[in-house]
Amino acid sequence: MKRLWSPWRMKYVLNNKTKGCIFCKMSEEKRDKKNYILYRGEHGYIIMNLYPYNNGHLMIVPYKHTHTIEKLNKAEASDFIELTGKSVAALKEAFSPDGFNIGMNLMEAAGAGIEAHIHMHIVPRWNGDTSFMPVLFETRVIPESLDDTYSKLLPFFLKISSTPASYKKKKGAGSRKHL
Repeated sequence: MKRLWSPWRMKYVLNNKTKGCIFCKMSEEKRDKKNYILYRGEHGYIIMNLYPYNNGHLMIVPYKHTHTIEKLNKAEASDFIELTGKSVAALKEAFSPDGFNIGMNLMEAAGAGIEAHIHMHIVPRWNGDTSFMPVLFETRVIPESLDDTYSKLLPFFLKISSTPASYKKKKGAGSRKHL
């Protein structure tokens, strides 16, 4: 019998009992590096997926706690898309992927892992990145640690982190600066 070691999964198994919304809690904490938050916008933030489908898998998360996209107002929806574009630009510079999968899973039937708080997935793709592992064994191989990926991506987000004059700090929104 062959074994595939993935010790990082134990953290997921043990921490999967968080009460309340994990996205709301992380946005309020002042531990961006520990939580892998790369950038804070006016109405949302960019975070690395702790259990990525591919290296560099990011998520856009609005500060507003909502399970449905139609509850975002015009400014929040605009920021949501703007952060998606910033993420694509940073991933292009840092990793030169051949393409992207971008999307949302809304509600349980669509595969939402965190159904109560919407979020956009940005998954960089490379030609040939789907090998026999996910096809035959339903297992993905991530070639780099989250800490290393965070260190590679952070400089690209720090370049775009200047605060616009119209920015007003919102309760729970944290600071746009990297913490």
